[in-house]
Amino acid sequence: MARTSRRREAAKLMAKPSVKAESSLDKLKCKEDDRISKLPNDILVNILDRLNFRDVTRTSVLSRRWSQLPANLSRLKISARDFLSPQASIPDDELDEKLLRINALLRINAVNAANAAVVKATESTLAHRDPGGCTIRLLSTTFYLRGDTPISVGHTVGNAMATLKVEKAEFTVLTQQKGRQCSIDEMVKFGTRFVSFFNECHNAFAGLTRLYLENLRFRESNFVSNILVTCKQLNYLGFFNCDTEDWITLQVEHAQLSELSIVDCCFDMVELTWVPKLTWLAFLLWLYHAELPLSLGYVPLLRVLRLSNAAHSFHKNVKLSTFLHETSVRDLTLGFKCEKVWVQPECLTRRQAYVFQQLRILNLVKIPEGYDLTWTMFFLEAAPSLEELYMMVCS
Repeated sequence: MARTSRRREAAKLMAKPSVKAESSLDKLKCKEDDRISKLPNDILVNILDRLNFRDVTRTSVLSRRWSQLPANLSRLKISARDFLSPQASIPDDELDEKLLRINALLRINAVNAANAAVVKATESTLAHRDPGGCTIRLLSTTFYLRGDTPISVGHTVGNAMATLKVEKAEFTVLTQQKGRQCSIDEMVKFGTRFVSFFNECHNAFAGLTRLYLENLRFRESNFVSNILVTCKQLNYLGFFNCDTEDWITLQVEHAQLSELSIVDCCFDMVELTWVPKLTWLAFLLWLYHAELPLSLGYVPLLRVLRLSNAAHSFHKNVKLSTFLHETSVRDLTLGFKCEKVWVQPECLTRRQAYVFQQLRILNLVKIPEGYDLTWTMFFLEAAPSLEELYMMVCS
């Protein structure tokens, strides 16, 4: 009898919860939901502002109240990357040649679907904004340079700038290919697409505060200058693997630009002629130039500088005291990509002491193994205000 009793008790424990027990669980969940629902709208909006936009759209199905909250967001960051399926494709090195084309089609379909989601999200969200409502502190869109998506997004953003209160607007224009995986023909194709996009959406570009471009080759040598002339409100401009068919001297004159990134680009020379608000500059990889193709003109506020190159025997050394003359850089990073040290050793003089007197932070990254490091002592002598020194030697 005792054994039978224990079996009955065990069966009760393993049985499904009763209706009464289930209702208790539901009540507990409802209480948790009620706690969130009782929060004021401004706190809920603040929470949503911290999520990526795909997650924001998912909250809209919770209730009518939640569906109305995205119209009050102050930060709209809509990115095609967030809409990409994590299983959109398989790494090419895991496939044989017969499956490579199928894999490429999967990628294209995934990118097209992500782009379509960006267009839909941008149009629907901005269409429900009240022109007299709260200010959009940030309107950021990231999309791929494929199909009609760029122009659709450009027109929507341009219209929002004209009818709504938009403080900052950003375009991040992607091409799907990574760096040097992009052929010259593909760069020309992407460059042509971007020019069409740019010409169709001047109003949007005129109001941008941030623009990132990658893998573009422009047929017209003056087109990069046209970007600077049209985008008068830019605070940040980034180029990655961009050039023109005929190498040009790019003269940068811009009243608002505070951050500039030029990575692995082929311009004959970049002259920062007049950039009075520039505080941050990254110039990385001048692989095809014997000399550093960068000239610092009027940049009185430049404080952070990043220089990096995988130098070889034909690359000439850079005399930093001459290059940085009349600047007040406080945070300097020099990268060597485990190749030749391209900094020219110098002896301390009054001029060098003047150039480096404001330097606070120095990063020397990927110094090739076996190099004599005595040249680094120059910085310790020339920079009396140095607070942080970071060195990494390749093994």
